[in-house]
Amino acid sequence: MSKDKTPGRFGPDNTAGDKSAKDTHYATLRRAHRDAKRERGEIPTPAPQKRKRPGADDWKPPALAPDQVFLYGLHTVRAALNNPERKNIKLSTTQNALVRLEVGPVDALGIPVEIVSPQDIDKILGPEAIHQGVMLETRPLPVRRLEALKGSPLLLVLDQVTDPHNVGAIMRSAVAFDAGAVITTQRHSPTESGVLAKSASGALELIPYIQITNLADALNELHRLGFTTIGLDSEGPAPLEGTFSGDKVALVLGSEGKGLRQKTRETVNALARLDMPGAIKSLNVSNAAAIALYAARSYLKI
Repeated sequence: MSKDKTPGRFGPDNTAGDKSAKDTHYATLRRAHRDAKRERGEIPTPAPQKRKRPGADDWKPPALAPDQVFLYGLHTVRAALNNPERKNIKLSTTQNALVRLEVGPVDALGIPVEIVSPQDIDKILGPEAIHQGVMLETRPLPVRRLEALKGSPLLLVLDQVTDPHNVGAIMRSAVAFDAGAVITTQRHSPTESGVLAKSASGALELIPYIQITNLADALNELHRLGFTTIGLDSEGPAPLEGTFSGDKVALVLGSEGKGLRQKTRETVNALARLDMPGAIKSLNVSNAAAIALYAARSYLKI
């Protein structure tokens, strides 16, 4: 009986396997050597690169009419379809996403429903949008006035917070703590959009998002409506917990980098800080908003 002399995968003659193991070993040593040099500052650490989805460089956003909004994502679109104040135009969805939307018979939606491929949605939203196979063309929500908020004991005011992801996260916290509205400026603030709505994860449909022309004028109107306005500032003279007064509170938060503008500081009733005993003394504006809302609700006992 002859012996098979073909090198076995795990046998002693597996020279290819030995070479592969040796290459892996040396590659690991090279990486460790490189990492050690980076830690000593001898070579720079490369900036992290976000991987782009195919087609991202070639895509150009379509021109939208002033009253045209595209919302996307299962949770966002489901919330919009369930909002009676929305004027929806058309739903574009994959067959699978339509099942996952769980909106019942499509005939009951009262709008055209188009079955499409994910690539069809990519052409409108861009290949970077995480749309989950569903897109809703709709109109912006109705404009709200400050006067309509006089019955709300807790409001959130944003002084030029520009990042729609932060504003969306803030809206989620505002809904979670039952604030009456999120008020922001028309300039240097995100308008109603798919990115904002996706970040808010349905909250855009559940709380008024009011954009005003002049923040100082709006704050003075809130004073006339009986609100105590408190601006959050890392250098505030007192902790937030000891600054509350009255039975209506409007919390005012500044932009991600600059904080509150000088005119806003001069207009609010009080400035306060969030005391943080740990080594980090500043928070992302969306995290600060959640903490401030919790403190305000505890004070108002609502």
